[in-house]
Amino acid sequence: MTTTTLAVLVPLLPFLAAAVGLLIGRTAPGFVRPLAVLPTLLSLVLAVLVAARQGGGRAIDAATELTPTGSVPIELALHLDGFAVLVAVLVGVVASCVQIYSTAYLRDDPRYASYAALVSLFTSAMLLVVYSGDLIVLLVGWEVMGICSYFLVGHYWETPEARAASLKAFLVTKLGDVPFLIGLFALAVDAGSFRITRVLGAVAAGAIDHPTLIALLLLAGVAGKSAQFPLHTWLPDAMAGPTPVSALIHAATMVAAGVYFVARLLPVFVASAAALVVLAVMAAITMAGSALAALAQDDIKRVLAYSTIGQLGYMTGALAVGDRGAAVFHLLSHGAFKALLFLAAGVIIHAAGTNSLATMSRMKDLRARVPDAYWTMTVALLALAAIPPFSGFFSKEAVLGAAEHAATGHAADIPGAAGWIVLVSGLVAALLTAAYATRLWLLTFRGQGAEAPDHGKQPVAMNAVLWVLAVPSLAFGLTVGVLPDWFHGRALTPTLTTSVLGTGVALVGGLVTYGAWRQTTALTARYPLGALAAHPEGDAGLVEAEAIATHTPAYGDIASAPDPADPGRLLLGPLHRHAAAGFHLDAIYGALFVRPVQAAAELVRFLDREVVDTYVRGAGALPRWLGTAVRRAQTGNVQTYLTALLAGSVVLAVAAVLVATAGA
Repeated sequence: MTTTTLAVLVPLLPFLAAAVGLLIGRTAPGFVRPLAVLPTLLSLVLAVLVAARQGGGRAIDAATELTPTGSVPIELALHLDGFAVLVAVLVGVVASCVQIYSTAYLRDDPRYASYAALVSLFTSAMLLVVYSGDLIVLLVGWEVMGICSYFLVGHYWETPEARAASLKAFLVTKLGDVPFLIGLFALAVDAGSFRITRVLGAVAAGAIDHPTLIALLLLAGVAGKSAQFPLHTWLPDAMAGPTPVSALIHAATMVAAGVYFVARLLPVFVASAAALVVLAVMAAITMAGSALAALAQDDIKRVLAYSTIGQLGYMTGALAVGDRGAAVFHLLSHGAFKALLFLAAGVIIHAAGTNSLATMSRMKDLRARVPDAYWTMTVALLALAAIPPFSGFFSKEAVLGAAEHAATGHAADIPGAAGWIVLVSGLVAALLTAAYATRLWLLTFRGQGAEAPDHGKQPVAMNAVLWVLAVPSLAFGLTVGVLPDWFHGRALTPTLTTSVLGTGVALVGGLVTYGAWRQTTALTARYPLGALAAHPEGDAGLVEAEAIATHTPAYGDIASAPDPADPGRLLLGPLHRHAAAGFHLDAIYGALFVRPVQAAAELVRFLDREVVDTYVRGAGALPRWLGTAVRRAQTGNVQTYLTALLAGSVVLAVAAVLVATAGA
């Protein structure tokens, strides 16, 4: 088979698996798990073959016109360059791990068939985005992911949290997609084509008339899909979905799509210095704000959700300084260790019976109950904190090095202000990232109090996936010397300055958090939680649904059930309450947008019912009243009719006399 044929099969196989799974899921449940796992694994193998054949060399392009439009044609096009084929491999690895993990995690879930089919469709849509060489085809995959996320986040629709989270995710991402769509059409009109290669050629030739406006319109869609400030608030709430879905969304699909899109069309953004500065400011606020919020969260999955937002901020920061190699390097590295973090969190939630870190911190020897999750999550948290030699160190230092390169004026066409903004905020975020990673590890695995509940050994499928993902989390940084050849960019090896600064602030963040934890652990004995309710051995997904439904500190009153051993409270002080609420952005949006819209809707409702309907009801009531009056006059009595006729004649005669007299 040719490389292009293999590339077509990569997204096609999960799509066919999704279609067949939805059709026969109820009638032939025995085929559901093979349909979920095998096509995704085969797609991964084909993606690896495509990457091997492409080899980081010249991009492979193929296209066929889908339909004649009379102006700008729409084509089914493939554009396979180095970073496209590597991102496709990442998507295949994470999706395969999620599908295997889900066979055990949701083994007793009655809706597993539809869940598995939607995960396959989600995977297919992301692969379509990655391989697409046409903006309209890319948009199709972009929108299908949004629809799949709505259903998957709302998988536990019995809980109000899941229903609200799925609706919020859909609406917020669609809000960003409106200007995104306008920007795509404006870009295609200026370039005369939706083909990505022709669009980039038009940018190089200076044929784009309004690059700043187009770039800002596209950034709105990227901010929504990749959960960047100010459209990031949907992602922490999306943790109401199953943990494997969280791993897929955060590591390889959905949120990665926005970063990938900007990397693909980076010359469009580089053409506008203003757009790069806006992107840098957006990345800086996202990095610092999400890290502070993560340091205050009680729900283990919400900590990881805010962590994802911050790491995506690093990627957009790298793009703001014009280095897509560093951005995609961190995208690949982050995909491995973030998928590992979420899947390990799923094992921990199953063992502890709760999402709450406050509860876990009062469980003794929880790490002994989940040894596989303990060791692999430790590796992933070290990668997240960018501690050498773990993969996160190399990819995060590549971002900081790119920012330093731009800040010192060595990057052509990149504003120095963007470099300084990304560099300073990246170092601050590195400090805070190490702090919340250390806090998460301490509260989860170093708890003191009652004995942790024993649910027996976790399923092999779940533990095996953790060790598979631990390998790239530990060793992916070794590819740092090879990847520039695939990205055709500058070297990604860490620079001395950023390595010392980045590692130094990370170590300071971790040590300060550990010291704060040591000071607060003595208080734990004064606040006994009581007997820990152990969930019966059973489906982990159902345990998670119950944990979501009953875990009020994460989804209800954030000030309830304070944990005296939480070092985040000591470190953040008065800021803790605001950080735990995500700095009240949802409340601000509610005051600025939701309430005015609701008030306008109430006004329209009042006008419709009380004003417009009044005229409609009056128009019908007047003839009815007249008809009633006429009907009452028709008595059938001849004497009555003659009396009325005589009275009428007298009235007319009197009226005629009066008129005549007045005229005289």
